[in-house]
Amino acid sequence: MIFEHFAVNVENLGLVVDWYMTHMGLNPRVSDWKPPFVTFLEDSTGRVVLEFYQRTDAPVTDFSKENSLSFHVAFVSENAENDKKRLVESGATFELEVQLEDGSHIVMLRDPWGMPLQLCQRANPF
Repeated sequence: MIFEHFAVNVENLGLVVDWYMTHMGLNPRVSDWKPPFVTFLEDSTGRVVLEFYQRTDAPVTDFSKENSLSFHVAFVSENAENDKKRLVESGATFELEVQLEDGSHIVMLRDPWGMPLQLCQRANPF
């Protein structure tokens, strides 16, 4: 099995997709602008990682009520400190950060809609 994508039902799909494209460097692989507005976003390697859609027949999770250590979406960062500042200025909220003994810098944020995001600046990348 190979991981394909992670899907999230959201409100304000256009705003969410635009924010992830503008601030997280994702690009649309598939965009359907008729209900349920399925949009697959890929990272800079060309791998699809996130699917956002707006379905009215399914609940939207209020991620702001979920502990970010129970669920988060992680992104590789070459400079977690700079990315943290840039994303907070763009509407994300800061939650916590950890400097690991191996030199890794991990930052937990929430996107403007409350979904937990983790920035991983690893001393030894995966």
